[in-house]
Amino acid sequence: MISAFAWPYVLGELAALAHLGIATAVTIHVLLYKRNVGAAVSWIGIAWLSPFLGGLLYATMGINRVKRRAQRLRHHRLPLSSMEEGLARSALDDAISPLDFAIGRLTGLPCEPGNRVDMLRSGDEAYPRMLDAIAGAEKSVGLASYIFRNDAAGQAFHQALIQAQRRGVEVRVLIDGVGGGYFWSGTYNELRRVGVPVARFLHSYFPWQMPFLNLRNHRKLLVIDGRLAFTGGINIASENLDSADPPHLVRDTHFRIEGPVVEQLTDAFADDWLFTTGEKLLTESWFPPLEKVGPVTARVVTSGPDEDMEQIEFVALHAISCAQKSIRIVTPYFLPPDPLTTSLGLAAWRGVTVDVVLPERSNHAVLDWARRVPLHALIEAGCRIWLTDGPFDHSKLMMVDESWALIGSANWDTRSFRLNFELNVELHDAELARRLSGLARTTRRLTLAELEGDSLPIRLRNSAARLLQPYL
Repeated sequence: MISAFAWPYVLGELAALAHLGIATAVTIHVLLYKRNVGAAVSWIGIAWLSPFLGGLLYATMGINRVKRRAQRLRHHRLPLSSMEEGLARSALDDAISPLDFAIGRLTGLPCEPGNRVDMLRSGDEAYPRMLDAIAGAEKSVGLASYIFRNDAAGQAFHQALIQAQRRGVEVRVLIDGVGGGYFWSGTYNELRRVGVPVARFLHSYFPWQMPFLNLRNHRKLLVIDGRLAFTGGINIASENLDSADPPHLVRDTHFRIEGPVVEQLTDAFADDWLFTTGEKLLTESWFPPLEKVGPVTARVVTSGPDEDMEQIEFVALHAISCAQKSIRIVTPYFLPPDPLTTSLGLAAWRGVTVDVVLPERSNHAVLDWARRVPLHALIEAGCRIWLTDGPFDHSKLMMVDESWALIGSANWDTRSFRLNFELNVELHDAELARRLSGLARTTRRLTLAELEGDSLPIRLRNSAARLLQPYL
């Protein structure tokens, strides 16, 4: 029998053994599954230096529970021979054909000619077109949104979706489990109450049943009858409507797309819906035959912590390496992985004009602090950093040589490139790329003198904020 005086010693020994076991288990898992050396070292250090808390943090934020499940949903991709044939055809009429070839090998998807792409600025232009499309739907409506608020803007979509469901259209709505309201989602509750099929992506109140806060579906996608699609950066909320006079207006860019590439967009939605609910959307209501309707060649690029890991990041790297004249990036948040920062600097050194357009202040102050560290290196390399004043611009655009563009949901930060489920579309069309290049207004240019004028406390704050890069 253990005496009362010995219990503290015994409990201490048991706690030490438990800590040893947990830290060892975390270390083994990290060594087997973490590819990034910095992340691996960080997680091992946290596990050993923070007894129990380190293991809990790794269990909730460090383990990718999606990958093994998502691998069962892989599509049949085009064989390499098809990609090589595509390169032979495209090399005759596209100076960026090596980029086309590289992205084809990366995604396994063809670059589809014959699409029409219309640019829509903010909710004032996008929402009416989207609502009209839902009202005109005859067979199917698939809507995925990271944020879908139950405000005036959201309620207009509620009514359109409900009416479509009542007239016999197959309606499916997917909302992110965090962005759409982790503890309460008014949109989910309202649509579910009236019988509209709606689901929350990777949502559970129990952290051991989901990847918790770290993996999010950031895609914004509406597909109508498998023939018409809307995608870009716009969530569904009144803050995107200038006409609503919100206290914090958000400007953004969205796109209306028709043509053969809509099949790839519908496939992306159907894949997410299958993953979330187990229901397959395979009928002609979702995948009808499509004809060419315009001059734009396009391809969908998805990424996420599954079989599409880091695809959008790799596409951006390929695009930077292929640039001959100019690179223009518009993004609300700028804290990319180091390889992208290095590639932009190298492009500037070889004579490419590199412009990065950012808001003077975003809606995430910590990201604004952290971004000043990589911006310093880019300005030193010769890149031009442009800042815009309010309203906050949430657009995500990349243009290369005024002939190729990448649009969609991915921000230029580590979260979008490596943690979130994102959806972008590459566009080969010189006229559209030029229009996008001239879209972003600029207020002033950030200088090296301004950054070097930061006081020591400010520089320490910014560098400390950058250490949070994987979690911002």
